[in-house]
Amino acid sequence: MIDWTRINALRDDIGAEEFDEVVEIFLEEVEDVTTKLRTAPVREDLEYDLHALKNGALNLGFSELSALCQSGEKKAAAGQADAIDTLEIVRMFDTSRAAFLSELPRQLG
Repeated sequence: MIDWTRINALRDDIGAEEFDEVVEIFLEEVEDVTTKLRTAPVREDLEYDLHALKNGALNLGFSELSALCQSGEKKAAAGQADAIDTLEIVRMFDTSRAAFLSELPRQLG
């Protein structure tokens, strides 16, 4: 679910202080997209929204979320936006965020 190797590499590359800022920004930006997906996903925006979510998730090691977003992004690009389970993507974000935040102190400790 979480690629801790990726997270540790990112933290090593940018430093602890910058890492905390990147995490904060990522969670804020993703919350905006997932709120939209929870409440009123716009079919025409799904490809863009899932692309942005996928990239952020990949950068921060949310590997399963990234894979779900990639699959959804491909469906949206192929005109199959109705086949995307946006609630599954939101659930994966919620699960990934909870795992990330609970394990982060131990993983980086």
